[in-house]
Amino acid sequence: MIGYVTLGTNDLPRAAAFYDALLSGIGAKRFMENEQFIAWSASQEQAGVALTRPFDGKPATVGNGTMVALAAESPEQVQAMHAKALSLGATDEGAPGPRGEGFYAGYFRDPDGNKLNFFCMV
Repeated sequence: MIGYVTLGTNDLPRAAAFYDALLSGIGAKRFMENEQFIAWSASQEQAGVALTRPFDGKPATVGNGTMVALAAESPEQVQAMHAKALSLGATDEGAPGPRGEGFYAGYFRDPDGNKLNFFCMV
């Protein structure tokens, strides 16, 4: 159902370096970009993540209650990707672990403050 999710950034080069390094760990790479935005995906059949400088020219802000969930294949990959995000400058928003029956996730905020997680169903 979801085609892509767009997050705002105030520093596109810094954000691009973060997401290039992070998303390569789940097989995603850039598939669209210009001076205003960059989008990543693992394939054209899967949802993507995009970063943009806001169109209205105002500063990007973090959406309260907004979060992007990125699918992982296993709890081990959730742990590895969460650790990778932190090593790239993300801040911890919840260490990897079970979150209810059959759901495993680790939460973080990117350098712009956007909240994301890596998750898998177990």
